[in-house]
Amino acid sequence: MPILTVTDLPAAVAEHQAVLGLDVVMDHGWIVTLADQEGRQLSLMTRDATAPVNPDVSVFLDSRDSVEKALAEAVIAGCEVVHPLSEEPWGVTRFFYRDSSGRVINVGTHTR
Repeated sequence: MPILTVTDLPAAVAEHQAVLGLDVVMDHGWIVTLADQEGRQLSLMTRDATAPVNPDVSVFLDSRDSVEKALAEAVIAGCEVVHPLSEEPWGVTRFFYRDSSGRVINVGTHTR
């Protein structure tokens, strides 16, 4: 799922809802995820609540074990881990890595 960093979250939500016809499925005040009935999603974010950088994309896996394996593979591949494996208060386990092109990827799983 792509994540766009925006300066005015309510304006960005309204704009993308109008253009794409997506509904708000999650709103934490600093990040809003829009989606349609077929599962297409777009997140809009001002500033990540716990990480030092905003991710460019989120990839969610099936389990914590899968996330831990991805973290180990990122380290083996020499990727910079820019946010450590964390249990976030909103029910997500995640870490961020920076790929060779400079993009920040949020790898996570739902824990509740």
